[in-house]
Amino acid sequence: MPTNSSPRRPPLDRAVALVRHAVRSSLVANVRPGDTVLVGLSGGPDSLALAAATAFEASKQGISAGAVIVDHGLQGGSADVASRAAAHARALGLMPVIETRVVISGAGGPEAAARTARYKAFQSALRDTGASALLLGHTLDDQAETVLLGLARGSGSGSLMGMAPVSGSYLRPLLGVRRDDTHAACVAEGLESWTDPHNSDPAFTRVRVRERVLPVLERELGPGIAEALARTAEQLREDTEAFDAMIDEFIEEICEPAEAGIAVSVAALGANPAALRHRIIRMVAYSEFGQSLSRQHTLAIAALVTDWKGQGPINVPGISVTRNGGLLEFSAQAPAVG
Repeated sequence: MPTNSSPRRPPLDRAVALVRHAVRSSLVANVRPGDTVLVGLSGGPDSLALAAATAFEASKQGISAGAVIVDHGLQGGSADVASRAAAHARALGLMPVIETRVVISGAGGPEAAARTARYKAFQSALRDTGASALLLGHTLDDQAETVLLGLARGSGSGSLMGMAPVSGSYLRPLLGVRRDDTHAACVAEGLESWTDPHNSDPAFTRVRVRERVLPVLERELGPGIAEALARTAEQLREDTEAFDAMIDEFIEEICEPAEAGIAVSVAALGANPAALRHRIIRMVAYSEFGQSLSRQHTLAIAALVTDWKGQGPINVPGISVTRNGGLLEFSAQAPAVG
């Protein structure tokens, strides 16, 4: 009998297959053939595994893929780290490869300032290349940490939803992939990733959650905590998106223009459950005035409906709310004169 003398192809590594499948699903769902996408590449294992998978999968979908590397300049040797990441991107066949250095400044601490500068650079890269999407390497573990941090801060369902798989031009294909798998994928493909020392610095709250809090939860409550937190985020996101769509339609019926802003029917607010009433108040504040209300501010405004004793106006950041007959009138606060 004739025999096949061609060498047998080794089986695809499980972690590599997992990352590729996640990227393929995201590209098919969100990017059209002929478009260009970029990968936000730091050189760390998550973004490097993402870059390798994107380089492999994009061409099969008729999509061009490049990379953008942002040097934050926060650590010694950061320029060398950025150069190595760019070299990886070119070796993987990504094109164009954009390297940019940002200046970190502003309030909120170095993490927040770095994030602001990084996303500004991402937006510039999207604009300059005409790319339709930028892929980010956040994993299931990152999602679990985000949800746990939101829970600890008591910041409501908005933060418990975690990071969205699709947010405008940003795609996060790896939110269902564990960090161990991105590390394993890099090893399997012979990709030498960079280890960010900030990722093990306990000065950062997220690092303490990663290295201390989540391991304790896993040990005391059993395995699967990270997956459970990620599922919670996904379920909350589904509920919230459906809820918000319903509220958008309802708001059109109960709101009307006011002389200095917008007015909402007191009767309509009062006839609905607290969850709906509070969400309407927050949505009006954000959509009309660009203000995110705290729980305390929301309850103070809601009291004009549910516990009306002639109080008001209620002043919250950027907004003044007054009950006038059957209406709650929201208006922009006059700037302080100093």
